[in-house]
Amino acid sequence: MERIDKIIASQGQYSRSDVKKLISKKQVSVNGEVVKSANVKADPLTDRITVKGVALDFKRNVYLMLNKPKGYVSATEDRDHQTVLELVPEAFAGRDIFPAGRLDRDTTGLMIITDDGALAHNILAPKKHVQKIYHVELDIPVTKEMARGFAEGVELNDGVCKEAGLEIVGEYAARVTLKEGRYHQIKRMFGCYGAKVVELHRLAMGNLHLPDDLAVGECRELTDEELKLLQQL
Repeated sequence: MERIDKIIASQGQYSRSDVKKLISKKQVSVNGEVVKSANVKADPLTDRITVKGVALDFKRNVYLMLNKPKGYVSATEDRDHQTVLELVPEAFAGRDIFPAGRLDRDTTGLMIITDDGALAHNILAPKKHVQKIYHVELDIPVTKEMARGFAEGVELNDGVCKEAGLEIVGEYAARVTLKEGRYHQIKRMFGCYGAKVVELHRLAMGNLHLPDDLAVGECRELTDEELKLLQQL
């Protein structure tokens, strides 16, 4: 059981002070009974809570999928650049959400935005070795030498990378599969072969793949099936 003002405020649409004002105006009810005090407790999973006559669709956590465009930073706030949170639908803007992982400002593709700290930890924890797949375009042709080197483990100035998959999908394009997430890792790995990454797009995290119908810049909730795939880490 939790305080009614905390339950409603946790959903992001109202602050706790807003909820108290609504209660004073008799606009909050639990199981059909008008709430008279913010101290009233309820079970958000079993009780029917209404606010201004509308049933509260309670969600303990939210899980959003974003097809990140270029030009946005993977942060909750930034003084100089737009953040990925600016692409989140207004209905979720009041929640304490954050990007689970990072993509460079010029990198596009799949991002997860959530308020579930445990899930974010599982995605990011080095020991989990969560697989991530990227489409990469280079300024020079992709070679079999690069593929062999990725499979053996490219040596960077902060140590040898774990083996990575490199599938050649075009003269200048490759699909890369990583099991770790070092700073600018793909760019640095290709840099060891004198190649510059000109396009980098994340296609998948774990078992969750970016759907073809999610437009660039679009952000939406994960379906139940997609959430199960993400949780299979």
